[in-house]
Amino acid sequence: MSRAKFQQIADKIAAQIESGQYAEGEKLPAHRVLAEQNLTTPVTIAKAYKVLADQGKIESHVGRGSFVSARSHLSQVIQTEREQDALNFSILQPCYAEHLDALHQQLQNSYQPLRHADIFGYLDHSGLAEHRQAGAVWMSEFGLEQVHADNVLLTNGAQHALSMLVQLFSQPGDHIAVEAFTYPGILSIIQDLGRTAVPVSLDEEGVIPDALAEVCHEWHPALIIVIPSHQNPTGATMSAQRRQQIAAVVQQYDAYLIEDDIYSFLNDEKLAPITNYLPEKSFYLSSLSKAISPGMRCGYLKVPNHLVGQVERFIRSSIWLPSPIVFEFAHQLISSGMGFDMANTQREIARRRHKLAKEILAKTTLTAQPTSFQLWITLPAHLSADRFTKRAQQEKVLVSSGNYFSTSHKISPSSHQHIRVSLMSIVDEQHFQHGLSVLARLLSSYQ
Repeated sequence: MSRAKFQQIADKIAAQIESGQYAEGEKLPAHRVLAEQNLTTPVTIAKAYKVLADQGKIESHVGRGSFVSARSHLSQVIQTEREQDALNFSILQPCYAEHLDALHQQLQNSYQPLRHADIFGYLDHSGLAEHRQAGAVWMSEFGLEQVHADNVLLTNGAQHALSMLVQLFSQPGDHIAVEAFTYPGILSIIQDLGRTAVPVSLDEEGVIPDALAEVCHEWHPALIIVIPSHQNPTGATMSAQRRQQIAAVVQQYDAYLIEDDIYSFLNDEKLAPITNYLPEKSFYLSSLSKAISPGMRCGYLKVPNHLVGQVERFIRSSIWLPSPIVFEFAHQLISSGMGFDMANTQREIARRRHKLAKEILAKTTLTAQPTSFQLWITLPAHLSADRFTKRAQQEKVLVSSGNYFSTSHKISPSSHQHIRVSLMSIVDEQHFQHGLSVLARLLSSYQ
């Protein structure tokens, strides 16, 4: 039996998307237009588009039309496999080489002797109470209140926590409010799990409260995800007033907040998390990946008290528990104070490199906090971010196109585009300065 007409059309469009005939974010033809081209009816085209939407290949919006879904491109954003001699400004990570010897020494000390034979076996909850208490100490240091071992759960890093919360507290087809420019890992989770990301406009402080209220009113998102400190990729940091305003908006709607605050250690002054203002409607997420090392998959998740059991059961059913051995190491770093010293060191490296970058890129339009890990560079008018990224790669310099961070379906070719430049991934100072000089030269050539 031949395949149904709508399925044949869906297969044809899917092939055109894969071949690049329809680009990411491109608007697809209207039902009537495509029906005429395929000698069929608009109803058949609607069925074909539904198939493609269910497959995550397109996204349809009433009154706007259907668009080719954007892919997260994590491998392009985070280019871990370096070309020979390439200067890699694409990875947002700490300059952990500064404390590598100390990490090695502490790792040896942590396991000689091992403090708990239990860490080699199965444990209740999501880990030892003292490991969860270490997470509470870590998060309270950066302003979180009402946090203790009983409402902290351990995860295999922040990405694991985000994926778990999206699965638990939303359903396929639900809308999830995210920043208009955000970390592609979030977009990848939402797309892969069959949810739809709805962009919320940003300003110099991050999410705009009125824009969030409009999105909540129109789309009724199940979840709202924000990065309040040193937002990735823009570097925006919310003031205390902005955080209270965001909390007030969330309080009005039937949605949970996920506060991804893994960069809070970069703040010069302690800023109260949004979660402090709505502890029973917000999940607060921190980790050691950016402050100490991405190799330590230690995520700390503060959960509303009435939901601890539900999240705990999900962790057990999916991975049973994160590795206690790694969290024993983390516990030692936090309890000794060494982890906080390392975080402070990373903040000061970022401050020094930010100052140097502003000097070398003096003629460049950029935004960043003085202690952010990254620069968010505005490109000259009509210069494509993808084009510049490829041009830089030819010069052995790797940066991340701002298009990878966009939640919107279509980026206007007449609008300014951006690139994200990590200040921390290149260890050697001379190589770091040389790479910035190459970027400055390339950018000036397009002026």
